[in-house]
Amino acid sequence: MASTETHYTLPLPVFDKPVKLLIVVAPYYKDIADDLVAGARAVAAACGADCDLIEVPGALEVPTAIAIAERQAKYDGYVALGCVIRGETTHYDTVCNDSSRAISLLGLQGACIGNGILTVENKPQAAVRADPAGQNKGGGAAAAALHLIALSRKWAGQTKGIGFRA
Repeated sequence: MASTETHYTLPLPVFDKPVKLLIVVAPYYKDIADDLVAGARAVAAACGADCDLIEVPGALEVPTAIAIAERQAKYDGYVALGCVIRGETTHYDTVCNDSSRAISLLGLQGACIGNGILTVENKPQAAVRADPAGQNKGGGAAAAALHLIALSRKWAGQTKGIGFRA
């Protein structure tokens, strides 16, 4: 059972320049979304990061909003938040797989994204995972984005070069 497992969590990164995060949340389950956002904001604040928040209709729109912001705005990273609860149809699988895949593709293109879109069987599972005093998956997503930003800054300006090395 996952609740009895212990996990190692990386210490939060330290930044010498300001960090600007965009939290993109699908508030379909408003109480769950509010907890995810609270957890993300608390972790971002612990690193001194500034956050903006936007809401989109559902989990499928989260990666689209991030892609638009990546092209048209100035953010160092993104926190994707929402909750998908299994229902009676296969729509759950489509939403989970497609939102996750789109977020992964944006990450592979260089966007620093922490994925905190919960995919659960029922509302009680979501509540435990979203609770900032519990599993704090919103905070975990913010921490993931912050770690990727730190890594990106560490390697910024380094190039592999072209051609032969002397």
